[in-house]
Amino acid sequence: MTNYPFIPFEPRSYPDEEMIQRSEQFLANMQLRRTVRDYSSRKIPRVVIENAIRTAGTAPSGANMQPWHFVLVTKQDTRHRIRKAAEVEEREFYTHRASKQWLEALAPLGTNEHKPFLESASCLIAVFLKKFSYDANGHRLKNYYTPESVGIATGLLITALHNAGIATLTHTPSPMRFLNKILERPSEERPFLLLVAGFAEENAMVPDIARLDLTQIMTTIA
Repeated sequence: MTNYPFIPFEPRSYPDEEMIQRSEQFLANMQLRRTVRDYSSRKIPRVVIENAIRTAGTAPSGANMQPWHFVLVTKQDTRHRIRKAAEVEEREFYTHRASKQWLEALAPLGTNEHKPFLESASCLIAVFLKKFSYDANGHRLKNYYTPESVGIATGLLITALHNAGIATLTHTPSPMRFLNKILERPSEERPFLLLVAGFAEENAMVPDIARLDLTQIMTTIA
């Protein structure tokens, strides 16, 4: 037995019929989630973003080290600097780094090195991965399973924003170290993902693509 304190778990349980209904309603909502590149000027209430980040913070993590940090960026000149730096990396990607096969895979999505959504959407949320944390005495502590933990937290963040009616786009220019400098984050933190969040423009269009069927993504071993 551990010597650390535990508290009673308070499960939330539903009858089978209600559980099925809730799962179907949630699935129907999430099936509407799409990556959006055209945003209106409408602003997201700050509390909605904060609640979504709090939701991300409920994610499980290795040894409960919670190795993530979220930077909310609304300041326009900072976003302009981020866009300029990101487009430098994106131009290099599209002209030199990406293989022909990779570019062919991206072609149906209509993406290119121009990233106006970094300035037009309501806000950006930069997600950082922390390889180390510090205790109250300033001693450095190693974090565990950091990519898995931060990936789960980011998924919850996207889901929470979608549930509130916010459109998002996951942006990962490579490398992303320019974010440490622009956002004044310590060098030991690694940029994990740049999340664009806002409201879709009235006539926004998205690629006509489909998700894989359940039979293609699940195997049952009974």
